[in-house]
Amino acid sequence: VQLVESGGGLVQPGGSLRLSCAASGFDFSGTWMKWVRQAPGKGLEWVSTISSDGSRLIYADSVKGRFTISRDNAKNTLYLQMDSLKSEDTAIYYCAKGASKGQGTQVTVSS
Repeated sequence: VQLVESGGGLVQPGGSLRLSCAASGFDFSGTWMKWVRQAPGKGLEWVSTISSDGSRLIYADSVKGRFTISRDNAKNTLYLQMDSLKSEDTAIYYCAKGASKGQGTQVTVSS
C-alpha cells in the first residue's frame, strides 16, 4: 500500500485548498477511503469517508458543508476540497486505507 498526499500549504482564513492522494499497491477502485488529520499536540481526527464508487460521502460535523471528498478511480486518486478554512483546520492531513496512511501534507490556516 502506498499513499502519497499533496496540495497542502499556508492559506488565510476563509480560503480554499485542494488536497490530493495518489494511491497504489492495492485495489483502489474497490476500497473505501478516508481522510484524517492531526492538529498540533492532538490525536488523529477522522475527517471524511468515501465509498469505493463515490456514491456515499460521510463527513465529521466539524467540516460538514465546508469540505468535499471525491475520487477518480481511473487515476487512483483521492481528493479533499477544503473551503471556508478556519484556523482550527490547521493540521497534517492524511489519506488512509484502514490503518494505513501516507506521510501527510501540512495545512496551515493563518492570517
